[in-house]
Amino acid sequence: MTAATSALTATLRRPQAAADLTGGDWDRLIRQARKAVMLSRLYLMLEDRGLLDQVPARPLAHLESNRQFADRLATDVAWEVAQIKAALASLDLRIVLLKGAAYTMAGLPPAAGRIFFDVDILVPKTSLDAVERQLSLKGWSSGPISAYDNRYYRTWMHELPPLRHYKRRTYLDVHHTILPETAPYRPDADKLLAAARPIPGRDGLYTLAPADMVIHAATHLFHEGEFDKGLRDLGDIDALLSHFGTDVRFWDNLVPRARELNLSRPLFYALRYARAVLDTPIPDRVIAASRADAPSPPLLTLMDRLFDRGLRPNHPTCDDGFSGLARWMLYVRAHALRMPPHLLLPHLARKAFMGHVG
Repeated sequence: MTAATSALTATLRRPQAAADLTGGDWDRLIRQARKAVMLSRLYLMLEDRGLLDQVPARPLAHLESNRQFADRLATDVAWEVAQIKAALASLDLRIVLLKGAAYTMAGLPPAAGRIFFDVDILVPKTSLDAVERQLSLKGWSSGPISAYDNRYYRTWMHELPPLRHYKRRTYLDVHHTILPETAPYRPDADKLLAAARPIPGRDGLYTLAPADMVIHAATHLFHEGEFDKGLRDLGDIDALLSHFGTDVRFWDNLVPRARELNLSRPLFYALRYARAVLDTPIPDRVIAASRADAPSPPLLTLMDRLFDRGLRPNHPTCDDGFSGLARWMLYVRAHALRMPPHLLLPHLARKAFMGHVG
């Protein structure tokens, strides 16, 4: 396959090359990093390697401003998580944080410079009503929502309708599993909850187990059809693999755990493209083991071409003549992975109609 090519990807793979960039190169790099929501991560990567003094003043100002914004968001997230924990204190359940909130509260490498605006939590499906009730008492609500959308979330999806706090205007996604109820691949959420790990120093808060965290990140990226933040999310996977991969037991458990959860295909894609795009250090034996979960050769060739474009920053300087088609095909694929045709076709037709009339 061909690794996704862009100024940003090239710099992420070989940061020291930043010293040789021209003014035009920096302009392109900053624009791509902004579209990929990776400006602050780029700043931290250059800082870590002692390269900030190689950055011209104007690009550096963009990087520093975004880094400060990311720091403020991290503080806001910590406050918001504390409010969620307090709202659910009367319930006897584990609050398992997902994605950005999990990385931030656990101090994991993907949290560094990560820009995100909502908190995701995982709770048992049997507790959903009680959780929603408690959150409602403390100001969270799904707000005005159509009967169709309400049914869509509560009958088919893996989460409640997105909640927003009436005063702080913050967003909260409450999940009871990590894929829609109608998806062909449905992991056992009880296994995820049972293996969750407490966050040191954060009493009552948990993250998924290391392997499960990687598998969830892979599933989120490779089952979604919106790739505006695809490279950032692949960067999360790269950072998690590099962090947890210092323990050989992590690698031994990763592929078998994905198979146990019925999520081996998205893990295959995550390992394949993390290595190809970001040069993530992954043991050859793990790559070899994951190949048993690959699609057929013709389908893999197609997916390579689609993901090659989907994982580039969504910026004109990264596009070719097939980029728009590739993103559309990935969007349709994501919906096809969410629900069977008898539900999918009416749903897409409704979305297209509502988008047209809106």
